[in-house]
Amino acid sequence: MLKMLCAFAFYLLFVNAAFAQADIVSTREMDRINWMEFKEVVPAKINTVILPTGTLEPHGVINNGADNTAPFAMAKTISRRVNAMIAPTLPYGITGSMEAYPGAFQITESAYRPFVKQILEGLAKNGFKNIVIMNGHGGGQTAVLQSVAAEVAAERKVRTLVINWWSFASDETKAVFGEDGGHAGLNETAFIQAIDPTLVHPERYKPEMATSYPPAGTWSAVPFPSSIGLYQKGQGYPKFDKAKADEYYRVVTDKVANLISDTVRKWDAAGL
Repeated sequence: MLKMLCAFAFYLLFVNAAFAQADIVSTREMDRINWMEFKEVVPAKINTVILPTGTLEPHGVINNGADNTAPFAMAKTISRRVNAMIAPTLPYGITGSMEAYPGAFQITESAYRPFVKQILEGLAKNGFKNIVIMNGHGGGQTAVLQSVAAEVAAERKVRTLVINWWSFASDETKAVFGEDGGHAGLNETAFIQAIDPTLVHPERYKPEMATSYPPAGTWSAVPFPSSIGLYQKGQGYPKFDKAKADEYYRVVTDKVANLISDTVRKWDAAGL
């Protein structure tokens, strides 16, 4: 009897593992899928797409491309859960006051806006009804993405959602770490540490590398004097705690996935 129970338990584990690995598509990444398979699944089986957007700029002791690494990793983690394809990451953006740092790139709004719009129009043309912009970089880029997404939604009769993951996850930052974060601060550094620890260099870190962002109307500096910007004075310094980093990644991706699923469900319920 014991052998039978063990054999049955093993069978259940095998079946569950096989079921967990099965998917309706060979890959969720648009630049890896074959055109014939794409035609079979979009939009018949998949009508949502996630477009990761970011830029190249300094991030304290993590990679210059953290704003690209974070949204792409999140998209890969949640794509199956929200039944979405993943468009290739748009890695250049409106960098702003960090442009002067080594390895940074700045795309002007006059070039960025029409390029983003044509990407969104292309996604709509390819049959996606729901276009989710997973944005990894803030500043002026956020306003442009929101504006262009709204234009395309109205003109192409699609539905768009723009997510700034770090702002949306502000409550989770405080819940996990007990304090606020910052640009390349404890939250963003932890997120990258959970994705790929080789991109994090704690041996290069010094607390004086961080500067608190000034209250509105007090002072401004270009370039910003530090590659780590703290949202609150005295809070958000990187901690490099791997366990906390993994926990943070889980709760943030879960919250973002829920937002996408809930938004699509409400769109559908409203007949939009």
